[in-house]
Amino acid sequence: MYHPSLHAEATPGKPAFVMAASGESMTYAELDARSNQGAQLFRSLGLKTGDVVAIFMENNVHYLPLCWAAQRSGLYYACVSSRLTAGEVEYIVKDSGAKAFVTSAYLAKTAAEVAPLIPGVRLFAVNGDLPGFERLEAALEAQPRTPIADQASGSDLLYSSGTTGRPKGVKTALSGLEITDPGTLIAVTQHLFSFNKDMVYLSPAPLYHAAPLRYCMSVGRFGGTVIVMEHFDPEQYLALVERYKVTHTQLVPTMFVRMLKMPEEARTRHDLSSLQVAIHAAAPCPVDVKHKMIAWWGPIIHEYYAGTEGNGFVYCNSTDWLAHPGTVGRAVLGVPHIVGEDGEEVPVGEEGVIYFEGGPEFQYHNAPEKTAESRNAKGWSTLGDVGKLDKDGFLYLTDRKAFMIISGGVNIYPQETENVLIGHPKVADVAVVGVPNEDFGEEVKAVVQPAHWDDANDETAAELMAYARAHLSHIKCPRSIDFMKELPRHPTGKLYKRLIRDQYWGKRDSRIV
Repeated sequence: MYHPSLHAEATPGKPAFVMAASGESMTYAELDARSNQGAQLFRSLGLKTGDVVAIFMENNVHYLPLCWAAQRSGLYYACVSSRLTAGEVEYIVKDSGAKAFVTSAYLAKTAAEVAPLIPGVRLFAVNGDLPGFERLEAALEAQPRTPIADQASGSDLLYSSGTTGRPKGVKTALSGLEITDPGTLIAVTQHLFSFNKDMVYLSPAPLYHAAPLRYCMSVGRFGGTVIVMEHFDPEQYLALVERYKVTHTQLVPTMFVRMLKMPEEARTRHDLSSLQVAIHAAAPCPVDVKHKMIAWWGPIIHEYYAGTEGNGFVYCNSTDWLAHPGTVGRAVLGVPHIVGEDGEEVPVGEEGVIYFEGGPEFQYHNAPEKTAESRNAKGWSTLGDVGKLDKDGFLYLTDRKAFMIISGGVNIYPQETENVLIGHPKVADVAVVGVPNEDFGEEVKAVVQPAHWDDANDETAAELMAYARAHLSHIKCPRSIDFMKELPRHPTGKLYKRLIRDQYWGKRDSRIV
């Protein structure tokens, strides 16, 4: 059985999801009823199969029911990052063609700025009254709790994080299948990660991002229980594993780093023995960090490399990773190829742009030129990442091609330098970028978020540069270091590196303040 509506019949009183901080929850019977009301509301607004509803909210109790309402009424649900500006939200709403827009009182300021920019779109808000917005709770309660007559499978319409430019919408054709049809992700999660009806899944990331959303929805198809964190906090995360006897979870490497940098007593305070599967993705994980996590949690850590586009899927368990440190695994969907600047494949062990052959097709919504840029002459597709393959077919990520630094004609990928610097105890987060240099074109600069702001000084900068030189060739080491109180990192772990880099290329005084 692969749909909440079926679990509402079989286990009506079982919690479908629980909000970690507020304690608000919904049983499968409540989720089924609420998603039916949502589907009825969408139909009453004139939304039909293939139309779009935009969801601009933080993690709250209304989020997943809205997604399920769209899923069972054949709609695309465009989940918009709650961290975006009004102009960025306007772009996504208009680009997606959304006919309804749902937000929350938590985002009242930005929502108020967005409203006049999207005329003709029906506006709804939860958890409070917003001028110009209808109360979603009241609108839903006015609807019947029975299924609509023309149920159809909807799908997410997700936009890239925009870490290298304007976000791109990834739109897949609707399947036309019954709403209970499981789809391909169910087979993947069942085979690789042992998803099942008895699982308790802890989700510490924003629901508007592809992996958290899709995996939480997958748990709902299996009939398990999702614990949704409103915000990630390392100590609360560990306490929740113990409290709910969490069996499955998905994280990003920055969360690993934050947990590992907790005091030993705080890290070992909670019973984590219920954990069976810990999945991570979204960003490369430093080798030392992953070694420490496997030593702490045991060989339960699984990694995959994929994108919202779904053009390929690479997977690695702990055993394979320990035999091939640094790998993101071998392909289970699509055939990976490493392609050089000349468009030809490079020899094993050499770096180049990662392409996939034979994976599912994808299109960037309203952006045929971006779709074309993602393909090569052979029809293979890429997400723009750089990496290499070893002789056993294991893939290693280097960095995004857009982040490459060219200094004196030498190509430098910042990820390697970042992986070294994050291991220093005084570093909470770090970004390495190329900044202008009159002689070499670019030079390497590290922008560091110190663990304690008192360490943001010249002595620490010198210490970190010496630390880098002890572990890396000098060409890869930062020639200067700046400090920021907080790097502009997406909650999913991705770094908005372009925002940092633009500070340096937009003015000759490159100091960030």
